[in-house]
Amino acid sequence: MEMLDLELKTIRVFSGAETVVNLLKAELSNINVPSIIKNNFNSGVIAGISGGLPTAVDLYIYEKHLEKAEPIIQDYMERNG
Repeated sequence: MEMLDLELKTIRVFSGAETVVNLLKAELSNINVPSIIKNNFNSGVIAGISGGLPTAVDLYIYEKHLEKAEPIIQDYMERNG
């Protein structure tokens, strides 16, 4: 069994609409880059309070995967400005 690296740092690589974040997450998954979605708006709604904006969903990856993920993110940004 592989030991968890508790020193892994996450970095935000994109912030935008939930549909776009889910698309990028899927594309990153295709190249074996795990990612984490942080959606404060949905978290607030579930808790019964409002928090954040529905269009401000963040996508995080582990810093060690940044070099591998950059072409996917850059390609999206170039196509969608």
